[in-house]
Amino acid sequence: MNNLCVAHRGFSGKAPENTMAAFRMAIAEPYVQWMEIDTQLTADGIPVVIHDFSLDRTTNGSGKVKDHTWQQIHRLDAGSWKGREFHGERIPSLEEVLHLSCGCVRLNIELKTSGNMYPGLEQAVINRVSSFHMEQDVVLTSFDAGALLKAKQINPDIKTGLIIDARPKDLVERLQSLQCSFLSIGHPNLDHELLEQLQAAGITVMGWTVDDAKRMKRLANISPEILICTNRPDVWKKTFGY
Repeated sequence: MNNLCVAHRGFSGKAPENTMAAFRMAIAEPYVQWMEIDTQLTADGIPVVIHDFSLDRTTNGSGKVKDHTWQQIHRLDAGSWKGREFHGERIPSLEEVLHLSCGCVRLNIELKTSGNMYPGLEQAVINRVSSFHMEQDVVLTSFDAGALLKAKQINPDIKTGLIIDARPKDLVERLQSLQCSFLSIGHPNLDHELLEQLQAAGITVMGWTVDDAKRMKRLANISPEILICTNRPDVWKKTFGY
C-alpha cells in the first residue's frame, strides 16, 4: 500500500482527539497502519496522551498538564467538547494506548516538551514502549532536539524523528547529527527535490496534516513513500480508492 495513512491523534476528524474513542475508531479501519499521538508527563510522572500543554481546550479542566497528578487528570472529561455522544471520554495514559495498539498499528509518539519542561519524559516513554515489546513498531518524534538526543542515549536502537514546519538548507545534515531516521514535516515544505535528498539519506518522511484529496494527491505525485498524516482517514480512503 502506498502513501500509508497515519491517523492524526486518532480519527480526530470524527472523535475527540487523543482519546480512546478516536484510537478505536482509527484502528477499526484496516487501511490505518499508523497513528500519531502526543505524550506529556503528569505531576507524578505518568506519561499521558494529550496535545496541548494546557487542559483548557480539550477537557473540562484548566491549567497545565504538568501541574496535575494522574488521578486528577484521569477524572476529567476529554470528550464533551467534540460532541454529547463523547461525554465521559478520558485523557488516556500512554500505557492504555500502547495496550490497545499493540499488534494492530504502529505509533508515532510525539514527545511534547521544550527544554527542561519534563525531566524523565524520554525514559518514561521508552520504558512503557519496551514493556509491550513495541520498539520496532514505534518512532519517537519531537520538535525538541534535546529530547531526541536523550531518547537515543537511553536506547540507541529506538527510531527517532524530528518534527519541523520549515525547510532549512541543512535539514539532512541536522537529521543525521540527531541520528534521526524519520522526518515529520509540514506538508507544504515537501517537493521532489527535498524528497530525493531525504530518501538518499535513508530518511522516512511523513507529511502533516493533510485533510483534503487535492493535497493528498500532490504528496502521492511526489512519492508513494510519503506517509500522509490526516485527521480524516475517511478522505484518505476515498482518495486512494481503498
